[in-house]
Amino acid sequence: MTNPPQQHWPRPPAALTAAQILLPPNGARVTVAGIVILRQRPGTAKGVIFLTLEDETGVVNVIVWRKMYERFRRAVISGRLLRVTGQLQRENNVVHIIADEIEDISQLLDRLLDPALPTGRIPG
Repeated sequence: MTNPPQQHWPRPPAALTAAQILLPPNGARVTVAGIVILRQRPGTAKGVIFLTLEDETGVVNVIVWRKMYERFRRAVISGRLLRVTGQLQRENNVVHIIADEIEDISQLLDRLLDPALPTGRIPG
């Protein structure tokens, strides 16, 4: 007997790509990672911060409640590359992650220049 399709998705600490964000069911605990391309803190949002992370497949929207912002302030403010774990929320074809863990993994960006890493290029 095979599992339904929604059962086949990376579980934390493995990160979903933006292209995989529709695989888990609503309410699932997921991890995503990407370059921060947008930070918004609207005055009307009562301390909520909205992040947009981009990976090689697309973008993921993240909501950071005030309590989580206070806990992970440094990563939220200065992180260039973040790994976020939280609850997937899907409503009216809009998907976002409600953050409960935020990790600054910006130091991994320097590894992109490492000549020992595979390039993904096809030889020839």
